[in-house]
Amino acid sequence: MDSLQPIYTKPAKCQDCYKCLRQCSVKAIKIHENHARIEPDLCIMCGHCVQVCPVQAKVVRNDIERAKMLLQVKSRVFVSLAPSYVTEFPQYQPASVVCALKALGFYGISETALGAQEVSSAMAEEMSTNARDIYISSACPTVVELIKKYYPDYAHYVADMYSPVLAHAKLLRARYGEDIGIVFVGPCISKKVESDMNNQLLNVAMTFEELDMWWREMGIDPSLIQTSVEDRFLPHNAEEGAMYPVDGGMVAGIKANCSVNNTHFMTFSGIKNIRSVLDDLDEIPVEGPLFIELLACEGGCVNGPKASSPGKTAAKRYQVISKTTYSENAIPRKATVDLKTQWHIKPVQQVSYDDTRIRAALAQVGKYIPEDELNCGGCGYDSCREFAVALIEGRAEVNMCVGYMRQLAHKKAAALLRSIPSGLVIVDQDLRIVECNRRFADIGGRDCVLAYEAQSGMEGASLKKVLPFHAMFTEVLNQTVDIAKDVKMGNVILHVTVFTIEPHRQVGGIIRDITEPAVQKERIVEKTRQVIEKNLSTVQQIAYLLGENAAESEVILNSIVKSFRAESTDKEG
Repeated sequence: MDSLQPIYTKPAKCQDCYKCLRQCSVKAIKIHENHARIEPDLCIMCGHCVQVCPVQAKVVRNDIERAKMLLQVKSRVFVSLAPSYVTEFPQYQPASVVCALKALGFYGISETALGAQEVSSAMAEEMSTNARDIYISSACPTVVELIKKYYPDYAHYVADMYSPVLAHAKLLRARYGEDIGIVFVGPCISKKVESDMNNQLLNVAMTFEELDMWWREMGIDPSLIQTSVEDRFLPHNAEEGAMYPVDGGMVAGIKANCSVNNTHFMTFSGIKNIRSVLDDLDEIPVEGPLFIELLACEGGCVNGPKASSPGKTAAKRYQVISKTTYSENAIPRKATVDLKTQWHIKPVQQVSYDDTRIRAALAQVGKYIPEDELNCGGCGYDSCREFAVALIEGRAEVNMCVGYMRQLAHKKAAALLRSIPSGLVIVDQDLRIVECNRRFADIGGRDCVLAYEAQSGMEGASLKKVLPFHAMFTEVLNQTVDIAKDVKMGNVILHVTVFTIEPHRQVGGIIRDITEPAVQKERIVEKTRQVIEKNLSTVQQIAYLLGENAAESEVILNSIVKSFRAESTDKEG
């Protein structure tokens, strides 16, 4: 089921606006029966579609029940709390957050930043002992997914190292036992993928939003809760690892632990910026080791997809840095657990199609020559050819092409206009013709026909110069009440019906020459039918009255007969 995925779509809410597809950097959206569905094999779980969906049709899986179940089956369950909690809950003291989490049933609360410190130490050691040219951070699971799936040529640059949350999980299990339960809480959706893929380390991943929901469900207010000296992070507070949720935080941690002086460091955040870097990676003249820190969210994890207040990057960065303290005597650190890992993410197969097949797909949406390819992006794809590929692969539908559907609607309307035997005209609030058919031009006279032939539809022509009874259209524009009546124009009598299309902005008129023999015959037939129906109604009423009178007469006669019989019986007696 889709709802088992970290992000899924509620079809009933999805209104085929294609905004999620338009905003998705890897086009991991399939349109099926006018609903946008996420393709898990293509998705990198950045969560951007959740943020941009205007009707909240994109939903993040709620894992509160999973966490509750874990609390029931495990005697000790720890929380791995993301360091960005300081920007998510700035109104609460750390002890209040710890106490409020314990009130939910958790045994201990620990900072994910401790795992970040392990990663920094291990990364520094890796870079000092190996001679790889380029290292790409593996701290952000979305970045790992992006590179492994869409940039497989650079996959070997990604550090073969656990992310901070998985490193933290290993650290906690090494210290407190393999049988403990671990629940991550942070602003990230892709951590749910990490949990699903590494369930033996991380049992459940929740968002800050889910945590707040859980607190409200249980009636817990961290600002009112009574704390004690026992309400502290286990096994101890994090230090430089607390800088990881801002861009450059990982680099700062590695630099503090790194003894390699000729290493170059770069930091980029935001999928668009990251893809730009990866597109040009071959052009970087590497002289000595190069470490590139990549974070999917602009500004870092403090702006994660489930952060309650996106933006305010500078303020959040200041909060994180100002609350990060560490002793220089403790650095450089030594990693205490083995963080080496192998990634099992299959690259997305990039299939190329020949021009003949693409042109055949484009023909389905009325695009036969290159000039027809507008590349407007209305379908959600950047170009018509990308859309054609999606059509071939079954990820798109022809009705997604706005230009094609508009042309199709116009063709249908034009066909209807041509086939209607009556004159039809549509005018705007200034009585300028928006569209009309040939029959209307015929009714208007020779000059009107010439104007119609010069410009089909007579768009922009003034109705006042064509019809003497244009006041009917003005009346409907003002009052939005339909009018139907017969009007004499020259030697003919016209039956005119004027109706509202858009109140006070557009009205339409149907005009019929009732002096035409065919129309006269039709009207005679109609009038005859009306007379017959009226006569039938009259006959039915007469029959009803006769029947009613007959019934009354029968009742009276029966009563007379009964009375005479009664008298005869009395006399005989």
